[in-house]
Amino acid sequence: MPQNVPVTSSPRLPRVRASELIGRGWLNTGGRDVTLADLRGKVTVLDFWTFCCINCLHVLDELRDLEAKHRDVLVVVGVHSPKFAHEADPDALAAAVDRYEVHHPVLDDPELVTWGAYTARAWPTLVVIDPEGYVVAQMAGEGHASAIEAIVTELIAEHEAKGTLHRGDGPYVPPVPQPTTLRFPAKAVTLPGGNLLVADAGHHSLAELAPDGETLVRRIGSGERGLVDGGVGPDGTHEARFSEPNGLCLVPDELRETLGYDVLVADTVNHALRGVRLADGVVATVAGTGDQFMVGGQENVTRSGHFDDDAAFPGARAVPDREGPADPFSVAGDYPARVVRLSSPWDVAWSADLGAFVVAMAGHHTLWAFDPVALDGLGSVHLLAGTMNEGLEDGPGAAAWFAQPSGLAPAADGSLWLADAETSALRRVEPAEGAEVVVRTAVGQGLYDFGHRDGEAGQALLQHPLGVAVLPDASVVVADTYNGALRRFVPGTGGTPGAAEDAAGSGEGDVGDDAAGTRIGGRVTTLATGLAEPSDVVVQVTHDGVHLLVVESAAHRLTRVPLPADVAGEVLDAGAHRVARPATEVAAGALRLEVPFVPAPGQKLDDRWGPSTELTVSATPPELLLDGAGTGTDLARGLRINPDVVEGVLHVTAKAASCDVVPLGPDGEPDPDVFPACHLAQQDWGVPVRVSAAGDPVLTLPLRG
Repeated sequence: MPQNVPVTSSPRLPRVRASELIGRGWLNTGGRDVTLADLRGKVTVLDFWTFCCINCLHVLDELRDLEAKHRDVLVVVGVHSPKFAHEADPDALAAAVDRYEVHHPVLDDPELVTWGAYTARAWPTLVVIDPEGYVVAQMAGEGHASAIEAIVTELIAEHEAKGTLHRGDGPYVPPVPQPTTLRFPAKAVTLPGGNLLVADAGHHSLAELAPDGETLVRRIGSGERGLVDGGVGPDGTHEARFSEPNGLCLVPDELRETLGYDVLVADTVNHALRGVRLADGVVATVAGTGDQFMVGGQENVTRSGHFDDDAAFPGARAVPDREGPADPFSVAGDYPARVVRLSSPWDVAWSADLGAFVVAMAGHHTLWAFDPVALDGLGSVHLLAGTMNEGLEDGPGAAAWFAQPSGLAPAADGSLWLADAETSALRRVEPAEGAEVVVRTAVGQGLYDFGHRDGEAGQALLQHPLGVAVLPDASVVVADTYNGALRRFVPGTGGTPGAAEDAAGSGEGDVGDDAAGTRIGGRVTTLATGLAEPSDVVVQVTHDGVHLLVVESAAHRLTRVPLPADVAGEVLDAGAHRVARPATEVAAGALRLEVPFVPAPGQKLDDRWGPSTELTVSATPPELLLDGAGTGTDLARGLRINPDVVEGVLHVTAKAASCDVVPLGPDGEPDPDVFPACHLAQQDWGVPVRVSAAGDPVLTLPLRG
């Protein structure tokens, strides 16, 4: 093990009394406030989250089985500490709790009071409190499910023996659901016959609607969360299951007969792509294993499986063995589509230039390519763009950074427009030689700047956009989700009617407005406001003009918005915002960074494939760090902070691999027939810092401790 790594085998922190839970109010408690005294006798897990954060959504799913298994002794409390201004709206939070099926109490903490009391510095952060009210573990990031299970099991045994464990119902009170045709719809497409197909995420199914956007024609999927292929069964009910499907893309006409399906679905929480045959509603999985890709993990590519000759589509024939041996993923690899884990695919779009579907892989901030006809029809997938680091960096695909890419729209010139949600950005992906791409940005400043500001693209601001579409004049409409608005971007400098066409034809839209030349010049206006979390836009051209069909996700409906005759919109400035987390005071000069990690009970660090830990550090601006940037295997590092830089952001990524301890056989050696399960904990921190003489010389970011 490398020296100076703050990794310990001690399973417990010193006994520290948990701080009271203070916020604006509570959800899922039947109107009651919850105190720590109410939680005495229970094992409590505090989940600090914000509903924009894909890692937080992953943790919600990781906790579901644990909650169900220990419902009578375990209480999970979500502490919602918002990043974006929209997330501080109590109605928006209530909708998110409903949307993501959060089945535990949630504390609304808009002022980050409880966040600060527990010194949380990252979304998500998990804190385990024992039945006597003491903090026993704290961890950041995702991938901690096995560790929490081990800690909870140990606490249950310990406190049952002491008589301090109280079984029975917790404070959770489920809300009364309201029936609606759609429930948090995500994306929509127009079908060849004029009907609409909607990814009905909250109903875990697809809804086909009549052209009026309201009348339900049929539902594809049972409505139950799960990963099951199939069609309409003998009893007339649909057998297939989805889990929060989002993106939809029509298969090109020339490929439908070959592939056997008509629509490709990004089945987000199943970490899979599904094919749908419209004639009979049959659904089958064509990419992904159903398990989540873990960055740096050793089990992202399955090595075994079987062929199903009765599969509905050629691309669904290969069935992976999810429990069998596996290999790490290579960023240069091109893999059979069914053997590789995916991570929260959010949208899909066909690229004729690439000859593949482009997948917005929100879970690890990348774009992938899915070629459905490769490998004799089995299909293949490979990484197209992104480093799996979260941020906003332009350039060649292999070097670009994204942050929860969530919406894709093909343009007539072969490029793809991209809604990059967590950087509140509109970006463009341009095909290049050798099946490569180049990434450029039109609107957006990075992870921490957002707002509602129109005008020149370099100064304009969005707030967590999820959808994008291209208008007939080549301008772009953005579903500016957290601003509740539709925005229009016109490439070029004028932003006047026809400017997009002129720019597309003259190259004016390629004039950058930054020194590096990667920015796309143009203007932004607002087409509509007052929408309820618009997540997608469908452009409809009819005899009476151009209409936008808006997926109003939080209102559970589709809404038609006619475009103004001049398509110019109005210019608004509702202000700029920065993420409201308080900056951490750090000392100039030497700064000690420590990332403690404690393997869970029954686990140990896993060095079978090399070093078990990894730490990467960078800064914005880069000048903030005089020394200490880069990647290494120690989870502790000496940094040197520039005294001439007043404030900035430290970007820290930590990973730690552990595995189950193998029991010993009769000969005292590890049992050779037991293959230990691998567990990967990882977290990306963006820590706002302020340099001051009174700053702390040590910065501690617990990965698990």
